[in-house]
Amino acid sequence: MRVLLVEDEAGLAQEIIRFVQGENHLVDHAFSKRMASECLAVNSYDFVLLDLGLPDGDGLDLIPEVNQYQADASTIILTARAEVGDRILGLESGADDYLAKPFSLLELKARMQAIIRRKSGWKKDVINLGGFEIHLNQPLIAFNGEEVKLTKKEYILLQFMVINKNRVLNRFQLAEHLWGDHLEDDFQSNYIDVHVKNIRKKLSPFAEVTWLETIRGLGYKVTG
Repeated sequence: MRVLLVEDEAGLAQEIIRFVQGENHLVDHAFSKRMASECLAVNSYDFVLLDLGLPDGDGLDLIPEVNQYQADASTIILTARAEVGDRILGLESGADDYLAKPFSLLELKARMQAIIRRKSGWKKDVINLGGFEIHLNQPLIAFNGEEVKLTKKEYILLQFMVINKNRVLNRFQLAEHLWGDHLEDDFQSNYIDVHVKNIRKKLSPFAEVTWLETIRGLGYKVTG
């Protein structure tokens, strides 16, 4: 997943960035409302972690921009404002969840996973497709209890497609999810085909992988 962290407190921001990156996610960091607006306008995100007390304005004012530019993104407000009125205002503005500071990074992870499950229609942390068990909370895929060995990027790619089940994802979307802003023309996007080929190759000895479809001229889709 790709995450935008909007947080002006440097120490806390670095803690969150290290933690989220440790969960195999890409992180962009904005420490002001202006920087966050620029990021929201030009990039695509799965999550926006939003502080409200920013040096150049109220983070709540960014939620309409998230709704405008990031229709598929989920927003979690992270703030020292613990009053019920602030929580209600944030949620009514379109945020998906609210965490008052100080908070546990493990709780942040749990909240993000809960939002993913809710939006994807999954009720558990393990998704079963064609006999394969794909874990959402750790880089693990297994078949009949036997682990299927994938590289880190292969697993991130597969998990992203599974979370977006029944949605066609083009090669640029998939490449951007893996590499963020570090794309060089369409060179790395060509590697998506290689990654998908390798995923199929590693899964196929266990069972057919008909649920991972190639949509000619468009990209790939997980069905089931």
